[in-house]
Order: sequence, then structure tokens, then C-alpha cells
Amino acid sequence: MTNDLARIPVKTLVKQDKIKEMLTETLKGRATQFATSIINIVNNDRALQGVNQMSVIQSAMVAATLNLPIDKNLGYMWLVPYKGQAQAQIGYKGYIQLAQRTGQYKAMNTVVVHEGELISWNPLSEEVEFDPTKRTSDEVIGYVGYFRLVNGFEKTVYWTREQIDQHRQRFSKMSGKSEPSGVWKTDFDAMALKTVIRNMLSKWGPLSIDMQEALKHDEQEPTEHLDIEAEEVASETTDSLIADFNKSQQEGAKDDDASTNKESEEAKQGELL
Repeated sequence: MTNDLARIPVKTLVKQDKIKEMLTETLKGRATQFATSIINIVNNDRALQGVNQMSVIQSAMVAATLNLPIDKNLGYMWLVPYKGQAQAQIGYKGYIQLAQRTGQYKAMNTVVVHEGELISWNPLSEEVEFDPTKRTSDEVIGYVGYFRLVNGFEKTVYWTREQIDQHRQRFSKMSGKSEPSGVWKTDFDAMALKTVIRNMLSKWGPLSIDMQEALKHDEQEPTEHLDIEAEEVASETTDSLIADFNKSQQEGAKDDDASTNKESEEAKQGELL
């Protein structure tokens, strides 16, 4: 089943009626634009081309339900290959966007700390003295996260780079072991900032339904089927998609044969003339 799904191009999948209905139901007038975004992302990422293409759509739908763009250059959401499947990873900008929608956050930020910029940090009182004008080198030593609610509640956290790396190795399945891999290798600081803000919000911030869903699905290993309503429905949808794809392939082959025969017949007639 997985091999059958993997060989169906995503540009073909998004044209199937069941997938189109699902996208339209979720995205309304933005469905066509979103489908185009999925195709462009896969076309520009060779690694994603080699995974189960249904999992690409499944991961993209996580972004769709959260109303986050999937263009990795924007930093809100990434679709990342992992063990032959596509996995949804929310960036720190995505978490900031979801927090802003609650209307409960007055201020929020997370920054990279370079050597010399951290003057002092008290983990008990959470008092941090940070001065970016004191930078002595470009070496990153840590990350600061901060938010203030409209009711006046404030929270500041500081993670050293070593703490981030330990957390990565312990909790991120696809980040590699001692040496970072994947997005952690190409965008370590962005993933570190995401770790800080995700941890800070999940522990001390008010969580909307969307934020709870984000925490639930972020870096979740995808299943082998596209869960639209329930597993049995998804299974039927998967079987139907494979059948439709095979049928279109057969019809395409017949059309090619017919075209070849026609050209051959025309060539023979030309020779007789």
C-alpha cells in the first residue's frame, strides 16, 4: 500500500476529487492556491519527492487547519522528510502567529544570544540582563524567550546552546544524534528559537484550541494513510485514489497507443501516395 501511494505524484493526488473536496472544505476559496503551494514545495525539494506523497498532503493539511503558510522560506511551517514520510514541523514564527491570534499576548519575542551579550541571568527570579551592544563575537551561547500578557503576567526564559542541543537529541526524532541533521543542521538557530518559545508557551502561556492542536501535531510522525474523518474512511479513500490513478495510467497508455497507431497509419498512407 505504501509503495503504491509513494509512486503517485502529488500533482496527481491534488487533482483527485476526494482530495479536492477535502481541501475545499478546509480552505474554501484558498484551496487551489494551497494545492499549487504543495506542488511547488515538492518540485523544489528532491527529498520530499522520494517520500509517500499522501503523507505530504497529510502534513500540509496540519498547516491548512492552523492557517499557516507552508513556504519554508517564511519560517511558519516546514514539511520535512522522515523515514519515507513527510512530517509537519512548526517554526517559531508559527507559534508566535498562533499566540497573537488569542488576543491575550501584549508582547512576545525570542532572540539569539551571542558571546558577551548576556550580562547576567538568575534562573530563580528569571531576571535577565541582556545587552546586544556588548557582543564580543558571533559565537551563539544561548537563546532568550519572553512574553507579557494583557493582564500583566510576564515570563522570561533562557536556554544555553548546550541545553538546546541536549533537548534536541532527547526529544527530536529526526534531528540526528550527536551531530544535527535535517532542519536542525540547516536552520539550527531557528529550530532553537522554536524550542524555546514552544516550551515557554506550553508551560506558562494560555493556549487556544489551535495552539493545542499545534503542540499535538508538531513533529508528529505521520501515519501511512490520510486521516480525513476516520481510519476506515481514509482507507477507502486511499484505495479509491490508487484505483483512480491506475485507471488514468491505463487510459493514458491507451491514448498513447491510439496516437502511435494513428501516426503509423498516416505514415503508411503517405508511403502509398
